[in-house]
Amino acid sequence: MKQQPLTLRIAPAAASAVTGAGGDSGMTAPAFHLADYYQVGDFWTNKQRQGHSINEISYRACFKPQLPLYFIERLTRQGDIVLDPFMGRGTTAIQAALLNRIAYGSDINPLSKMLTEPRLCPPTMEAVAERFRSIPNRCEITGKDEALLVFYHPDTLRRLLSLRKWFLRREQTDALTGEDAWIRMVLLNRLSGHSDGFLSVKTMPPNQAVSIDSQRKINRARNRKPEEKDILKIILKKSASLLRSGYPMIGNRHKLACCNARRLDYIQDGEVDLVVTSPPFLNVVDYAKDNWLRCWFAGIDPETIAFDDKHNIARWGRFVRDAFVELARVVKRGGYVAFEVGEVRGGSVKLENHVIDAIKDLPFVLEEIMINAHSFTKTANCWGVENNTGGTLTNRIVVMRRE
Repeated sequence: MKQQPLTLRIAPAAASAVTGAGGDSGMTAPAFHLADYYQVGDFWTNKQRQGHSINEISYRACFKPQLPLYFIERLTRQGDIVLDPFMGRGTTAIQAALLNRIAYGSDINPLSKMLTEPRLCPPTMEAVAERFRSIPNRCEITGKDEALLVFYHPDTLRRLLSLRKWFLRREQTDALTGEDAWIRMVLLNRLSGHSDGFLSVKTMPPNQAVSIDSQRKINRARNRKPEEKDILKIILKKSASLLRSGYPMIGNRHKLACCNARRLDYIQDGEVDLVVTSPPFLNVVDYAKDNWLRCWFAGIDPETIAFDDKHNIARWGRFVRDAFVELARVVKRGGYVAFEVGEVRGGSVKLENHVIDAIKDLPFVLEEIMINAHSFTKTANCWGVENNTGGTLTNRIVVMRRE
């Protein structure tokens, strides 16, 4: 039996009021009060349970592994299919695989698959070192690449250019090995950062690359000059850190893709047991700008990625509606969707309300709106009445069941 500790207490008549589903015209549905659906608590915390080290990849606006862990453990069993159509760094996919579920995941940004897929089947460190040493180091710094010297020592940049050229050619010929993919994944996370463990001169944290002009100003203001880095040493150190919890027991039935959430063509009708995901929030994060250095190394032109325009709530609502139309196709009856919408604009915008609007007339029943709050002492605070401190302090998750 699947575990069901979630409240899941919504009566069918009340659910009809949410989804807009028709009922017996002779019956009067009870009044719908959205407040009745809220569950506020400390459902998961970092102190209570630390995630597997394989999750420790930097990416903007990503949730902690404890969030998908909570829902996967309670709403699925081993062998079930768990999907994240806004995969990001792959937290849901990795967590599903660690729990012996089948991971399905996709994202419109090709970086997402590059960051996730290698961690579903990590190579040995010996194989990584051997592969790295076999990659030729023959590139010279020319043209536009010279501007990257604000980040890297010349010898470091030459080696990065050689590695970049190698990975692009291997991918074009479908010859990229598991070791190649792992090395590239680690490098994508070590390209630039704020400590000596990164390949660049000290700069912003790795999930937000600054522009060349900004880095030039930083170097000048702080009297910084890029130093030569031992790339293999940095790769092996990060690899050891990712695998310090042990090699995960990973199967080979997982499916990852690069696609828009509106068209999940790699998934059959009614195939998915659980969706745990978090869509982009009102263009709060500029994924193309923040990842420009990673895109350069991966050979991706950010201008070709068809990110949806979500600058206002109406566009965001249409974007979410389209995603749910497709989720209605791929989620099986009785399956669940846990849709994390965070807290934006200081809590003044309740994105959960717009998610509820988006599922009207679709075969989804609202079960709960879970507020995972670490610092708040009153339920009212979680509703945006007051924020104890600045920044996002809660996870807000709309939980729905597929009829």
